[in-house]
Amino acid sequence: MECRRKTQTELAQLAMALEVSASPKPGNVDRGHDYPDTRMEHFLASTIFAGRALALAERGTAGIGEVILEAVKDTNCHAGGNTHFGAFIRLVPLVRGGGVEGAIREVKATTVEDAVAFYQAFGATQVRVLESDDLDVNDPAALQTLREEGMTLYDVMAYSAPRDMVAREWTNGFALAQETRDLLFAHGSGRKAIVQTFLDLLASHPDTFVAKKFGVDMAARTMARAGEVKKGKVSLEAFDEECLAAGVNPGSLADIMIAGIYLALNEGWEWDS
Repeated sequence: MECRRKTQTELAQLAMALEVSASPKPGNVDRGHDYPDTRMEHFLASTIFAGRALALAERGTAGIGEVILEAVKDTNCHAGGNTHFGAFIRLVPLVRGGGVEGAIREVKATTVEDAVAFYQAFGATQVRVLESDDLDVNDPAALQTLREEGMTLYDVMAYSAPRDMVAREWTNGFALAQETRDLLFAHGSGRKAIVQTFLDLLASHPDTFVAKKFGVDMAARTMARAGEVKKGKVSLEAFDEECLAAGVNPGSLADIMIAGIYLALNEGWEWDS
């Protein structure tokens, strides 16, 4: 029996599910371990609940900011808190644009109202932001500033790009998502390819979520430690336990993994072999 071609929404949801199911991914929730307040089930629930918003993106009937806001409303309704906010920043443009080239056009066409909706979504999460940010999502005056200065959502991402690798993808042509896609194909198929790709990224790019939470030195040490795992000096399992014990969770790279898996699935990458 020939399998029905999957929609962009379904592929995005599958990418979210595959990312959290792969194990071990140092420091992050996976099938091997949970956090005290956030379990794998919360991530899987978010994957399902995101379907309505992702379908809005695929149909192109709502702006990117509004879709991200709707996704947050639909998925932050369980006890596990925010699970996929960073992923939505990447997935929504890619789904709406039907791939990288379309996503690049879509993000550059965002509006001030997209930025306002995004800030409303950001404020509804508990995502860590830099204390030095002028546009504090927790400051009601930020929305007024956005409108007064005419800042689109693309402008907001460009403003955040030097400090946030997820935002940076909007300004560099989704470079890390494409790197992730290529690594997945290079490493073969299935769960092992996801784990190896995540380790490659962690050994090559300092995770900005770790940097915001613990400082740039910790992000650099985590990157170096991942490099030692690749060289066989430390086991992947030992590195995973070290990250968990220290509370180091490379969440930005996990979000980038989801976008890369989505791109790979669109190009026929085999996830179930």
